[in-house]
Amino acid sequence: MSEQLPEQPENVEAPDQAPEPAAPVPSASPQATQRQRASLLAQTLRSELQKALIGQSEVIDDVLSALIAGGHVLIEGVPGLGKTLLVRSLARCFGGEFARIQFTPDLMPSDVTGHAVYDLQSEQFKLRKGPVFTNLLLADEINRAPAKTQAALLEVMQERQVTLEGRALNVPQPFMVLATQNPIEQEGTYPLPEAELDRFMLKLRMDYPQQQEELDMVRQVARSSKADMLEVTPLRTLLQARDVQALQKIASDLPIDDQVLDYAVRLARATRTWPGLTLGAGPRASIALVRCGRARALLRGGDYVLPEDIKGCALAVLRHRIRLAPELDIEGLSIDQVLQQLINQVPAPRL
Repeated sequence: MSEQLPEQPENVEAPDQAPEPAAPVPSASPQATQRQRASLLAQTLRSELQKALIGQSEVIDDVLSALIAGGHVLIEGVPGLGKTLLVRSLARCFGGEFARIQFTPDLMPSDVTGHAVYDLQSEQFKLRKGPVFTNLLLADEINRAPAKTQAALLEVMQERQVTLEGRALNVPQPFMVLATQNPIEQEGTYPLPEAELDRFMLKLRMDYPQQQEELDMVRQVARSSKADMLEVTPLRTLLQARDVQALQKIASDLPIDDQVLDYAVRLARATRTWPGLTLGAGPRASIALVRCGRARALLRGGDYVLPEDIKGCALAVLRHRIRLAPELDIEGLSIDQVLQQLINQVPAPRL
């Protein structure tokens, strides 16, 4: 697989040039140069997404981290906060294949994965692939469909393949599921099963924008000719499927100290014995912390993973993998509040 990344995209301002040193400086290694170009590409993609989605900077960074880490994302928020807009904007900046499934109560598993169709001319059954055979899959309002339809994504999210009529068919690479859901308290929703939740690397929560951000949003939408929709057509296509795979390979090669690795494992293991939690995170959480930490390090332009990179993604990695004890729920404590206490009390290494 090629790790070559495109040159710096057009219309991107280069940083101010530093004065030339008096003494010659050794040239950077090829690996360091690739990391710098990968970091610049990721940061340019972040700036492009911020043109369409006003505010929500942390959510944008987390989605890009999951893309670089090769993970799936579940985005939760009340209607109208821009969950679908974020995914559409990412698809606009990505030159690969994009598909969308609108989950509804009557959606069948075969509508997701595909099915066999009888061809009268050839008198044979032919496989008709479903929308999961794509690079970016938007599962819109995934909790509007019952459990049997949600379970259609289990195999493809974990193994990157779909079994149809006894045949295992690979999906294109890279493959990423970006699912949106309304809060469980909303009418007409079904909770996602734990097996599916665990397959999402991150669960993000979109909150209401700040006053100034909402003011800017209203001003921008009011100028649009498409009612209350924000435009994504002006966004540029910045990367292709091979570029995403190169970013993922470069991020996976970022050095990580054994102390930082141990910190990620200790965070995940702490949820299994923490007071007030009846269900702790499994080994997938430890792996996700390390992968996401590497992606965050690349996004900020670092040469190695810091404890802050692990700590910064811990809430999004862990919140959907644990279960709160009923007594804490009665007291009004949320999962995020309990997790934040845990994250603050597990000591981080000092490098």
